[in-house]
Amino acid sequence: MINKVVETFDRAVADVPDGAVIMIGNFAGPGGTPFYLIRALAKQGATNLTLIANTAGGIGLTLDYDDHRILFENRQIKKVIASFPFSTSSSRPSPAEEQILSGAVELEILPQGTLAEKIRAGGAGIPAFYTPTGVGTVIEKEKEKKVFEGRTYLLELALKADYAFIRAHKADLMGNLVYRGTQRQFNPIMATAARVTIAEVDEIMETGELDPEVIGTPGIFVNRIVKVKEDPGFPRHLEKSFWVKSL
Repeated sequence: MINKVVETFDRAVADVPDGAVIMIGNFAGPGGTPFYLIRALAKQGATNLTLIANTAGGIGLTLDYDDHRILFENRQIKKVIASFPFSTSSSRPSPAEEQILSGAVELEILPQGTLAEKIRAGGAGIPAFYTPTGVGTVIEKEKEKKVFEGRTYLLELALKADYAFIRAHKADLMGNLVYRGTQRQFNPIMATAARVTIAEVDEIMETGELDPEVIGTPGIFVNRIVKVKEDPGFPRHLEKSFWVKSL
């Protein structure tokens, strides 16, 4: 019987090579972020990575946790494709923001809906699509335009990755996934758009124990599953002194 369980996060990411394209599920908070996989990749040390995510990590909300900002701190990223790449606080720039502005990291910024659709298209085998979003803005630079029914659209190419790091609530041994709460953001579509999808989960069930009606990602899209076995000790609330200094 198929069993996709990997015992450790270190082992799950051991074969990520330098230069890989990696999708990481996240949406401005810790609930759906695969932080154990991110930690393992930081420890593994692969470099010259292209990162695809909603944010570039460390955006400066009221919680502190180990998101993909630590990959920028380690200087592992050469390019980031995101819709919200900078910190919310001008007095507290993220590592990604500093590296982008210095020219050390290349940035491709996309509207959030366009980013999601490019990933979904990649998973669905659709090479490109037209959207009106971004017409007349910096987003349209060097993109093909076409007019449909009197309205201008931009051609957007699908996004695919070598690896997707995603967070789910439950999995079975075959890799079928159930999501909870904010885990239902970019995780489900990213799971379909990568050559190797690795899922970080709270619980692993026997095959057949999950209700088919609640499965969000079929196991055919998932290659490895790793169970969280300890409390990460975060998210932590940022110290009030930080916010006072920032005002």
